[in-house]
Amino acid sequence: MIDNSQSDNISSKNLMARHGKSFYWASLFLGSKLANSAAQLYKFCRFVDDVADGDIPDRQALLENIRACLNGHNQPASSEIDAFLNLAAKHNIPLTAASELLDGMLSDQTPACFESEAELLRYCYAVAGTVGIMMCRILNCKEQRAEGFAIDLGIAMQLTNIARDVLEDAQMARRYLPACWVNLTASEIANMNTTCHEPVALAIKRTLDLAEDYYESALLGIQLLPFRSRFSITVALRVYRQIGISLRQRDYCWWHGRVYVATPKKALLSLRSIVDLRPVKVPAHNKHLHRHLKGLSGAVS
Repeated sequence: MIDNSQSDNISSKNLMARHGKSFYWASLFLGSKLANSAAQLYKFCRFVDDVADGDIPDRQALLENIRACLNGHNQPASSEIDAFLNLAAKHNIPLTAASELLDGMLSDQTPACFESEAELLRYCYAVAGTVGIMMCRILNCKEQRAEGFAIDLGIAMQLTNIARDVLEDAQMARRYLPACWVNLTASEIANMNTTCHEPVALAIKRTLDLAEDYYESALLGIQLLPFRSRFSITVALRVYRQIGISLRQRDYCWWHGRVYVATPKKALLSLRSIVDLRPVKVPAHNKHLHRHLKGLSGAVS
């Protein structure tokens, strides 16, 4: 007989396997206990993301209620919130990070139309950098300065997402590429007129170039994680980074739709990640990477 905790672990892992294939692949190297906790965190993040992007009429009110629950103002209204609060208590996850994640989801209720790189990076922090902070606690990391590097990995991955999903986002009236990089509306991008191809492609290149700065920082910071976790997070970094590399290899042809990393390529990248386990001295965090994140929890100033 499977008890409730085992059933929840199976459910969380299945959800990650369906919707977060790169993360699921990396979690296979964590070991059962850590992988279960990571899957539970993923389940909560997926829950709030589905609410934010869903078609329920009162989703903004629901997101605000979830944030109020995280801030201790309301009682948990769903099993997903209750499960996350239990997870947070178990791993000492700062609820400020979870609350800032909700801020990012709430910002998506107004179609994104960023003007500057600063707006883009603060959004990436909210929806993904915060997850890096929470994952540090899931992995039982005791190095306080690891959080700054974990934020960088979240930002890098979100920038990769944005570069990959330009067309899908435009079809939902969202344009995350800053106007200072590409002065086109979401509807103009969604129409895929040939006159849009090059300027959007150049903005995608710029997004991926920016992501590289954050990936390079994150790769250094992985050395601060407990040894048991380093390989898995390095694999996650390498596999996700490959999405951007694949976009570059097809000349940023965003109008051809999403790119994917096939399983054989993931296996090869995993093997290559072994070399990253060699010990290196971790330098001080590059504060310039967080120059637009002032006032946000975990940001290095």
